[in-house]
Amino acid sequence: MLLTDYDYDLPAHYIAQTPADPRDASKLMVLQRTAGILEHRRFRAIADYLRAGDVLVLNSTRVLPARLPAIKATGGAAEVLLLRMLTPDRWRALVGGRGLVTGVVLSFPHSDLTATVVAELDGAERELHFSQPLSDALLQQLGEMPLPPYIHTRLEDSERYQTVYNREVGAAAAPTAGLHFTPELLLELRELGVQLAYCVLHIGLDTFAPVKAEDITQHKIHSERALLTTENANVINQAKLA
Repeated sequence: MLLTDYDYDLPAHYIAQTPADPRDASKLMVLQRTAGILEHRRFRAIADYLRAGDVLVLNSTRVLPARLPAIKATGGAAEVLLLRMLTPDRWRALVGGRGLVTGVVLSFPHSDLTATVVAELDGAERELHFSQPLSDALLQQLGEMPLPPYIHTRLEDSERYQTVYNREVGAAAAPTAGLHFTPELLLELRELGVQLAYCVLHIGLDTFAPVKAEDITQHKIHSERALLTTENANVINQAKLA
């Protein structure tokens, strides 16, 4: 399979730059395979395609404000994109800018926080040692949401890049399919008899990385951390047996 086999033209004006309001007013395309019917609906109509006893599995990850503007000692600009916490003050991150070798110290505007490059990893990935633990409060103060590269409009409300059922902080990108659910829609599904199960998949920024290998079977897929509890696994397995 070649990369060129999947090439197609996507006009920029087809890519929404702001979220639908309310969330479940977004578009929903339904393909009924057996009948060969293609339908165009609004997401709030998803209840029409689920039945009592079905299980809907939701990813309850919460997105970190993982984009941190930084400054090098030379005064040059840099940018830190947090990937994974090793300890509260040591993180793996993508670091944009020139000359970011081991020993370089970065500072962050409007704070006394600094970060030292302690290891050079693949490409722009670095291990950083921060001068203090990156608490949720500190990240909320200094960080920005790492929006996909095809979104160019500033996000006015950061909660719109979170699902309404987020619980576990750790993702560098949102589980975007889940952004369309509202509390009211989830309640409607429960009243219909649909069970909700939860997993945690902390999505990494590599999810936006382009495929560059012409033979797509040679593309290296990144890894991500996931968690499925025994309780939720049992709910899913029981539904499969029904």
